[in-house]
Amino acid sequence: MDESIARIVTELEDLRHLENPANTQTQPISDSTLSDLQILLDAAADKNDPENPMDRFSDELASKSLSLTSLVRPISAAMDSGPAHFTLAASKLYLSLLLSPNSPVCTLFTPMAFFSLLQSIRRSLKHRRAEPGEPGSGSGGAKKRKARGKGKGLRNSEDCESEEREFDVRVLFSVLEKLELVMDFVHLERFPDSLKSLVQTVAEIPEMGFDVCGNSGSFNKLTGLCSRVLLKVFEREHEDHANIAAEVFKSLTPMILQHKSQVRIFALSFVGNQMMNVARNLEGVKKAMVNFLWYLVHKAPDKSEPRALAVESIMEIVRVMEVEEQVGFVEYVVKMTQGKARLRLLAVDLILVLVTSLRDVMGLNSESEVRDSLGWKCLEALIQRCSDAMAGIRARALSNLSQLVGFLSGDDRSRTVLKEVMGFGDEMDERQEGWMNEILRARCMDEKAAVRKAALLLVTKLMAILGSGFDRALIKTTGMACSDPLVSIRKAAISALSVAFRTFLDNSVAIEWLHSVPALITDNESSIQEECENLFVELVLERVSTVGSEINTGSVLPEGELGLLKEICHGEVAPWVKKICTNLGKKNRLKHKYATALQSIIRTSESLWLSQSMPIEKWTAPPGSWFLLSELSAYLAKAVEWEFLHHHWQLFDKHGVGGEIQSPLPQGYAHEEGGGIESSSVAWAGDRVFLLQTISNVSVELPFEVGADLAHDLLRRIQNFNMHSTEVNAHVKALRTLCKRKVPDPEAADALVKKCVHEIASEASNILGNYISKESDTTRKGGFFTPPISGSKMGKRAITMSKSLSKVVTAVYTIGSLVIICPSADMRSIIDLLYTIITSGNSDPKVNKVASSTISLKQTAPSLFIQAWLTLGKICLTDEKTAKKYIPLFVQELEKSDCAALRNNLVVVMADFCIRYTSLVDSYIPRITKCLRDPCELVRRQTFILLSRLLQRDYVKWRGVLFLRFLLSLVDESEKIKQLANFLFSNILKAKAPLLGYNSFVEAIFVLNDCRAHKGHAGGHGSQAESRLFSIRGNDETSRSRRMHIYVSLLKQMAPEHLLQTFVKLCTEILAAASDGMLNLDDITGQSVLQDAFQIIACKEIRIPSNRGLSSDAGDIDEEGADNGGAAAKGRAITQALKKGLIQSIIPIFIELKRLLEGKNSPLIGSLMECLRIILKDYKNEIEDILVADKQLQKELIYDMQKYEKAKTKSTAAETVATHQRTVSFHSPGISKIASVRQAHNKSIGRLQGDVRLASAMGDVAAEAIARSVLKDMNKGRQTPPLSAISVPKLKTCEGGQTSRSGVPLNVLESVRRRQNFDFVEEN
Repeated sequence: MDESIARIVTELEDLRHLENPANTQTQPISDSTLSDLQILLDAAADKNDPENPMDRFSDELASKSLSLTSLVRPISAAMDSGPAHFTLAASKLYLSLLLSPNSPVCTLFTPMAFFSLLQSIRRSLKHRRAEPGEPGSGSGGAKKRKARGKGKGLRNSEDCESEEREFDVRVLFSVLEKLELVMDFVHLERFPDSLKSLVQTVAEIPEMGFDVCGNSGSFNKLTGLCSRVLLKVFEREHEDHANIAAEVFKSLTPMILQHKSQVRIFALSFVGNQMMNVARNLEGVKKAMVNFLWYLVHKAPDKSEPRALAVESIMEIVRVMEVEEQVGFVEYVVKMTQGKARLRLLAVDLILVLVTSLRDVMGLNSESEVRDSLGWKCLEALIQRCSDAMAGIRARALSNLSQLVGFLSGDDRSRTVLKEVMGFGDEMDERQEGWMNEILRARCMDEKAAVRKAALLLVTKLMAILGSGFDRALIKTTGMACSDPLVSIRKAAISALSVAFRTFLDNSVAIEWLHSVPALITDNESSIQEECENLFVELVLERVSTVGSEINTGSVLPEGELGLLKEICHGEVAPWVKKICTNLGKKNRLKHKYATALQSIIRTSESLWLSQSMPIEKWTAPPGSWFLLSELSAYLAKAVEWEFLHHHWQLFDKHGVGGEIQSPLPQGYAHEEGGGIESSSVAWAGDRVFLLQTISNVSVELPFEVGADLAHDLLRRIQNFNMHSTEVNAHVKALRTLCKRKVPDPEAADALVKKCVHEIASEASNILGNYISKESDTTRKGGFFTPPISGSKMGKRAITMSKSLSKVVTAVYTIGSLVIICPSADMRSIIDLLYTIITSGNSDPKVNKVASSTISLKQTAPSLFIQAWLTLGKICLTDEKTAKKYIPLFVQELEKSDCAALRNNLVVVMADFCIRYTSLVDSYIPRITKCLRDPCELVRRQTFILLSRLLQRDYVKWRGVLFLRFLLSLVDESEKIKQLANFLFSNILKAKAPLLGYNSFVEAIFVLNDCRAHKGHAGGHGSQAESRLFSIRGNDETSRSRRMHIYVSLLKQMAPEHLLQTFVKLCTEILAAASDGMLNLDDITGQSVLQDAFQIIACKEIRIPSNRGLSSDAGDIDEEGADNGGAAAKGRAITQALKKGLIQSIIPIFIELKRLLEGKNSPLIGSLMECLRIILKDYKNEIEDILVADKQLQKELIYDMQKYEKAKTKSTAAETVATHQRTVSFHSPGISKIASVRQAHNKSIGRLQGDVRLASAMGDVAAEAIARSVLKDMNKGRQTPPLSAISVPKLKTCEGGQTSRSGVPLNVLESVRRRQNFDFVEEN
């Protein structure tokens, strides 16, 4: 030991001699001396050793004029330099020196040495984090080889390797253990910087040392040591506990907010358990704990996953706090919902966990009112955020609210409170009543997809739990969401509507479900198709099956199921039901009980009718029952009883309308049901059609004799030509089916069908020819019949002609049905007769081949005329040669016909021609598009739908004028057409041809204005009549608003880069053309084009969102899982491009155009200045950069803009004041009139709080009007009211409210004296 002491003292002497006053750097102690000193101090700490070696060491130091303090600087230098194991050894030595017996702690402890100690710990852990590979591992070996390969720095590499080999985590544990002991002797509160550094270092050790500890046991020991060291700082009695705790919390914050790991678990455990125990005893720490929650709130990240971890961490701390602190934090969170966007988003997440985690947050077990509870306030705040300006916050609020609805629906009391706060309860104030319905309706139609989806999920949850309180408008909105372009939202809407269908017994819900969900069977998403099939089986077929199995002959049919069946056969629902039944049948998912139930329902209905002694001819089966049975029977033939079908066939045949000749259908509705037929007869006709379809489906199960008799009966009925048109198709199809199924040989079956067709066609041809001959003879004889015909004879003759016409119309329709089932049938004789009908009354001998066709059947028999065109169209669909010959006639009749029903049917025929003979019809497409401007709404809608389908299937291309003519459907008078057009442009066209609107935008402006005043856009849009037809000419407000609606609809579909290019194209192709003279501004259409361009450039839809705008919506982008960084970078690039475009092209064009319009004294100068003001509004700071080349021009432009704004504001204010003056013009003069004007002015100011300049201008104009009124009264000899009776502005004076001799306050007199003078102008 003596030798060690001698070596130590010798080195200390050498270090003292090496010290240079000019050099402040001290040489570190050597490694060997470090070891000797550590051995010496360990021996001194051994209490079993009776001799204390430190006494001898102190004596030896004293003999050399040294002391223990001489060791501090060398040891500090050793802690500041060298490898990790060396610095840690020096740190351990320094702490051992402080802990040695009789050690002069106050002398040995210095802030700089303590700081070096902490730095050595940091450096050792940081190096380990940078070099995580253990010795001999792959990564370590690779790094060693890389270091050796460099040639330079080899020694450093070897030192690092040596450091990695010799570093031992147990040394770090020893240092921390000694540090804990030293804190009992050192008063760190006297050294605030040292205390702060200690807290920061120890708090960060678990995160930095996670890689050092090879197993969880070592890490637990490390965190335990750090916890004890941190808790030591609170054992001293001093007044700075709050600041110390704040430093501890601040240092632990990064670990608490990071991803899930052992480090985060330690930090949360330390704060929630150990620090909370300290806070119960120290008020300062408790206060710091509350502030720490607020600090975590403001430090919470914006990304969704890290934000969720932050919310979880905050709640871990809130749970262990006392009730008083919990209440304060909840109130703070409620206030956060009114703060900035990121705080509102975090508050929405916090409210969810607060309500679900805290005990009795709704106050159900307390004596206070529920409305005063924290849960009520949280729910109100969350519902308010459902209408937040930020889409991400709206979506998050709706999603969290749906989770809260599920949580609070567990018991009846919570469910009652939930209904009450949402406006669904029995007791609510006016503000709350129905407000949730309004919010949900708005959010289900939100522009953001995430919001719509969250709203639909909330609707689903509320409908399933609450079960009442929803209005029909919300159900209707949910049904509209089934047509959303996004798959996820369509699924959510289907789920919400299906839950409503299951929950509510209201018939309106069933109707909305049937009109919304079954239509999705044609969806492109297969999962949605499967969902539609499953829901139809569950909600329709199973319900019908249940009713059919439970009813008996004496029971009453339930109204709900009857309404369901009735709506199934609705014209808009029936096609989708057919498709669903077909899909279910192909998958063998249809059960026999469905068909059995429908037969039972029909039988029961008949029995109930007969039990009431009602005539059977007045009975009709429940609407929809025969229709659904006919669809199911195609796959459930064995489940349908022939006795049941035979009974009703005989019933229909005996009491139906089949044996009577019906009057022809009303003019203009060749395909419509109804005209002149009783409702029961129409219902029987429809049921007979479905019965025939059912018989056709089950014909394979019929006996041969029965099938033959039935086929013969059908043939006879067809040849009578006395059925309704809807029955004809069913009879013809049933006849073909029976013929094919009863003849085994396919060729023989086809021959039998052809024979029947030929027999029917021959009979129909004879009837048609005879009718034409009779009509010609009647017309010819009627012209030479001199004596007048008596009234009785005319009546009989009219009845006979009506029956004859009805039979001929049915015969012509039957021919069309025969062509469909047998395209190879010879129809040449029929074609000639049809041609005679459609050209009747035409005097042209080239067109009129038959001399007897001088009569006009279009006038005398319009129903026959329409039916002839349709039948000829069906024949053309089966024969291309005939189609080539007659298609021009169809187009000609489509353009000149004055019958809306015929035009509607011709559009359908032309659409079929376009599919069958695309090349033949392609040249006629522009002429067909004229029907988009047809005066009849039905024709316009039919044309729009058919052309849209052709465009989607690529039978027609988006080229030429087609796209431009479709634009006018966006502003059609019909709401249905506008909805269809919006869906086409915003969904279908956006996906199929996204650049179409961008490429045709500028051309659309000229076409819609019918402008030919531009040299580059003159002509090319068809004839002048067609241009007028597809334009919205005029400069009135209505025309401009309609055109602007079209422009905005196109802009909404463009990408940001296309918006920028459209912006530039408007400036270069319209504004620049106007300034260069290419656009004639003397023409009214040219002025309209220029004004439209100004309005488009100024509208908000064309503005590129700035970087701030993109980042402000980060919540919504984050919810969708997108990359905020990429969106922000894209926003910055677009903004820079916009500035570049402004500098290069836009501002010079505006300046030149401004001078041109000022020279012409054009009224468009106002539109130009308004446009320029809006453009530069967001770039006020960039005006100097944009106009850097001409400072004078910059000043002039800013002055003109300010002057224009001031004049516009004053004009608006004058108009407002004049309006109010007219309202008080009948008041008596004097005080009442002045008071009325001032009262009206104050109301206007209250409404215009947001516009300071307009409010100020209105104040000036109102004051001027009042002063003018007073002067008029004085001129007329009226007494001026005293100042005390007039409301005048009060000025605060230094006299403190003194009065003058006259009794008028001095501040009032001073106010009047300083009032501005006005130049009054008499109104005479």
